[in-house]
Amino acid sequence: MKLYKKESVQYVNASLDECWSFFSSPKNLQKITPENMGFQITDYDGKSMYPGQIIQYKVSPLAGLKLSWTTEITSVQDKSYFIDEQRFGPYSFWHHKHFFEATATGVKMTDVVHYGLPLGILGRIMNTLVVKGKLNEIFAHREKMVDKLFNSK
Repeated sequence: MKLYKKESVQYVNASLDECWSFFSSPKNLQKITPENMGFQITDYDGKSMYPGQIIQYKVSPLAGLKLSWTTEITSVQDKSYFIDEQRFGPYSFWHHKHFFEATATGVKMTDVVHYGLPLGILGRIMNTLVVKGKLNEIFAHREKMVDKLFNSK
């Protein structure tokens, strides 16, 4: 299986406490996910992220195709980072690291996603034609929403 990597960095005009509070709450995921993805949390325990937490979603990444996705929060270091990994869903492999670092003007957020797709060569073609672009769209939308929520004050 071929692994792909997506990285993004965003600077947030907020305190580390504010930033961590927002991003460590699964209920806020919907606020920063594109509406056309039909993102909906179907099950989680209502708590801030902790190792072992399971979160279940429904998502429509492609025109009307509704998929179930289950992630586990595998690691959390308070106000520093958390990691989510797919347990069931559209990817063969999904490992997403979220880093938070205080700066003189706010917080530097860094995301590093490693992902793999099923179906061998067909998965590689789908990555080139669809998946890579869709992930870029999702992260661009998230950046725009985070700017609106935190950087336009």
